[in-house]
Amino acid sequence: MLFNSFEYLIFLPTVFLLYWFVFNKHLKLQNLFLLVISYVFYGWWDWRFLALIAFSSFVDYNIGLRLDNTQEQRKRKLLLYISMLVNLGFLGYFKYYNFFIDNFKLAFESIGINMHLSSLQIILPVGISFYTFQTMSYTIDVYRKKLEPTKNVIEFFAYVSFFPQLVAGPIERAKNLLPQFKVKRKFSYDLASDGMRQILWGLFKKMVIADNCAVYVNQIFDAPQDYNSPTLILGAVLFAFQIYGDFSGYSDIAIGTAKLFGFNLMQNFATPYFSRDIAEFWRRWHISLSTWFRDYVYIPLGGSKGGKWMKVRNTFIIFLVSGFWHGANWTFIVWGFLNALFFLPLLLTNNNRNHIDVVASNKMLPSIKEIFQIGVTFVLTCFAWIFFRAKNMSSALNYLQEIGTFQSSESILPVKVLLVIALMVLLEWGHRERSFALQYSPSDSVIKMRMIYAIVAFLILTFGNFELTEFIYFDF
Repeated sequence: MLFNSFEYLIFLPTVFLLYWFVFNKHLKLQNLFLLVISYVFYGWWDWRFLALIAFSSFVDYNIGLRLDNTQEQRKRKLLLYISMLVNLGFLGYFKYYNFFIDNFKLAFESIGINMHLSSLQIILPVGISFYTFQTMSYTIDVYRKKLEPTKNVIEFFAYVSFFPQLVAGPIERAKNLLPQFKVKRKFSYDLASDGMRQILWGLFKKMVIADNCAVYVNQIFDAPQDYNSPTLILGAVLFAFQIYGDFSGYSDIAIGTAKLFGFNLMQNFATPYFSRDIAEFWRRWHISLSTWFRDYVYIPLGGSKGGKWMKVRNTFIIFLVSGFWHGANWTFIVWGFLNALFFLPLLLTNNNRNHIDVVASNKMLPSIKEIFQIGVTFVLTCFAWIFFRAKNMSSALNYLQEIGTFQSSESILPVKVLLVIALMVLLEWGHRERSFALQYSPSDSVIKMRMIYAIVAFLILTFGNFELTEFIYFDF
């Protein structure tokens, strides 16, 4: 079930009313209702894969309990390895089996040996990369004794399958989300209103920005030889806004929906295209994933400690793994490699934490230096996005080659799309110190904010793409 579908338009208010007016008296019933509804939500896509998420939840729930009852380090490590084997085993089979088989065959064929191996027609379960990391973080935290395991099976299963963030994040930590299932939730008008505003902003970014950009991005990337260099560059820029609008739009709808039910999810995007270097970009882009890799991969490897070689090694590992997490394609690995290259000079010169604050804080406009920094960072990001968007490596290299040929005279200039992108950028710049652009502050003029809400809603109705289109990160 998609957030931008007619089914969800019926599903959400129905669930909301039942949750607050029928199941509101007993916390256990509310949690059970959320669990059932979350499984209905996920099963709407393909009910057969409900067994997969249920089994993953069952394994980590029981391993958490066993870790709590076991003090012997050898047994604790064994339990942790079982959890990782189960979770990564499922993820590896469904997501990476064909990638490894195909590349294994190519490697042997390159030296004249034909391997009679065949790939499989495997359906990638929606959200498997997200809920796998969510359950793994729970087990790892229990193993590290940073978290007490829950003994309530309904709470744990509901935590893993919580429908707003189930299929594309944010990847929630148990220490943040799980305790919220343990306390009685009371309806808050202010929290629900904030959630509705965030849903509105998410729909705007998805339906107006991302889906309209996608029309031109697909056209340009499918036939780069037909367009001139400025149009190809524009194609990369449009994809940058497409993937931002699509993914951050999903996160906004997810976080806003959770607020309707009295839950607070972590912020997943913080105006990343206003970043002044790549290090800041990665602190603001897909925050739940980047912090997951930081805490469970980068820091255990030694982080930024040790000599230069260790810093370089850890940086490349974290970005390559992040790229591979996104998909079984060499383009994603190269995308991660490029981001590592962009990040490395900052790390080696100890400048990777120069920009912790919000750009031009308490100012209307950035300085000339900040404009230059933002521009350079955005150009580097767009360059890497070309590989992320391309179907394969040859397509990515061909796209770059066509940019440098200056042969074709065909061009595209989607004025309306550029205007709504400009509006989004202006709104996010003006409210860049808030969690999302439409978030209300007591210092705001009520009339001004209502006008903004009305304009955003009007643009969704008049310029939004109402054809059912999946979110990009459903493929990851």
